[in-house]
Amino acid sequence: MGLREELLKSIWHAFTALDVDKSGKVSKSQLKVLSHNLCTVLNVPHDPVALEEHFKDDDEGPVSNQGYMPYLNKFILDKVQDNFNGLDFNRMCWTLCARKNLTKNTLLITDDDAFKIWCIFNFLTEDKYPLTLVTEEIEYLLKKLTEAMGGIWIEEKFEDYKIQLNAKQQCLSVWELIELIGTGHFSKGMDRQTLSMGINEVFQELILDVLKQGYMMKKGHRRKNWTERWFVLKPNVLSYFVNENLTEKKGHVMLDGSCCVESLPDKEGKKCLFLIKCSGKSFEISASDKKKKQEWIQAVQTAVNLLKQGLPAPHKEARQKRKELRQKLQAEQEALEQRMKELQTANESKQQELETMRKKLQEDEASAAEEARRRQQTQTELHDRYRTDLEREKMVRQQMEEEVAQKSSELEQYLQRVRELEDMYRRLEESLEDERQARQDEETVRKLQARLLEEEATKRAELEHLHLQQQKAISRTEAEKQELEQQRIVKEQALQAAMLQLGQLESERKEALEQYEEVMKKLENAANKTRSWKDKVAQHEGLIRLIQPGSKGPQLITNWGAAAFTEAELNLREKSWQEKKSNVTE
Repeated sequence: MGLREELLKSIWHAFTALDVDKSGKVSKSQLKVLSHNLCTVLNVPHDPVALEEHFKDDDEGPVSNQGYMPYLNKFILDKVQDNFNGLDFNRMCWTLCARKNLTKNTLLITDDDAFKIWCIFNFLTEDKYPLTLVTEEIEYLLKKLTEAMGGIWIEEKFEDYKIQLNAKQQCLSVWELIELIGTGHFSKGMDRQTLSMGINEVFQELILDVLKQGYMMKKGHRRKNWTERWFVLKPNVLSYFVNENLTEKKGHVMLDGSCCVESLPDKEGKKCLFLIKCSGKSFEISASDKKKKQEWIQAVQTAVNLLKQGLPAPHKEARQKRKELRQKLQAEQEALEQRMKELQTANESKQQELETMRKKLQEDEASAAEEARRRQQTQTELHDRYRTDLEREKMVRQQMEEEVAQKSSELEQYLQRVRELEDMYRRLEESLEDERQARQDEETVRKLQARLLEEEATKRAELEHLHLQQQKAISRTEAEKQELEQQRIVKEQALQAAMLQLGQLESERKEALEQYEEVMKKLENAANKTRSWKDKVAQHEGLIRLIQPGSKGPQLITNWGAAAFTEAELNLREKSWQEKKSNVTE
């Protein structure tokens, strides 16, 4: 669906809201204001001359939708570029139509939530006016909203609502859809905040093209520090903000077909790492757990693959497929109805032919009866004439025999024709019965096919739901199992490391104890030796020495103090000590 069709939907709501008396026309003054506001929000240059010329005051009165379209196409839509804020445009059109149509008394949602539902309605509807949402799209939206709120989709409840809807109109307007969601018909048990968060999540995915969003850690390019950021992934860009309010944008990563995403091993105390490479620049990101990491890798890879293949966002592609499927089913239904009409026409034609042949057979039977009556009458007259004119009959017997033979031949031919007509009538009756039976068989087969298709769709939906639940349970179980296994491995490694450290400390303690014992022995031996040596010295030399005047030379320091010996005396004592030592050794 193109940009023009999307814009026309919102403009149609605004035009319809300005049509107060529902006559299909709006006053020129209101259209002037509407056109001026459209040019402002769409960043289209204003053309006051064309505006005044097209909506000049005259006696023609209000302008219809068809009368407004030429100006809208020529001076606004043809000049629109992709440089405007779509939310501001939708907000302006919403303001015009919500004031008239929105009833706030019974709703559990805010005006902003109602606006988001209005935008989603415009996205899901086809460009057929007046805009309505078909049953399939209603089911798609409600199922997606239930999943966003974390609830369980109840197929039977929607089937009951679908029966009620089909009994009325088989579709919903935007205000009926807002009332359906806002009154909590399919969100019973959910609080207002949960409902609002679910609406916002569906709005961001369908309208803002958000493929995934959430908090992750990002490594800086300059300071190489890790900072938590709120990441928002769209089909062509990955933006990151300070928080989820999206008030302060810190940067973005433009995606293209050459981008790639890789898983990284844990490092620098960070786990669940992956790398995004784009245009010579790389970004290291850390997710909160392995499941989030795998989800982000798959989401970024999906966006890159869509860019490579030139495909739109998944929800837009799914919407186009649903639309094509509806058109295909509608075409098949129309072809089937056309075929049924053709068969009915052919059947009516055959019925007329059979009726004509039946009338002809009745006429032939009447003619045969009349002929038989006449023949009987003729025979009676001949018999009477034979009795009365026996003589004359004998004269003309030869002539009568010839006439009788001729009549007999004609009668045989006539009877043969009657038998053929009766056989033909019987075959026609059989053909008619076969055709009636074939029609009954065809109707039975058609009903059986419809029932089988319905059962197949129901079974497929149930299988898809069961498959999705199994996939979620398997992924959750696998993630928990991997996390527990990793914790067990880490604890075993820590236990082994602690045991090794304990053994090392025990061996070091034993070595230190042995060294301490050796040192104590050495100290004890040294003390003993010192004590014995001092005793020997004291025994030989004495502990008291008279103080005498020393030499004027440099003083020497010994174990008896400063200047206790002269240098000559010290040499003599050293020589005497060496001799005693040698004697003791010998």
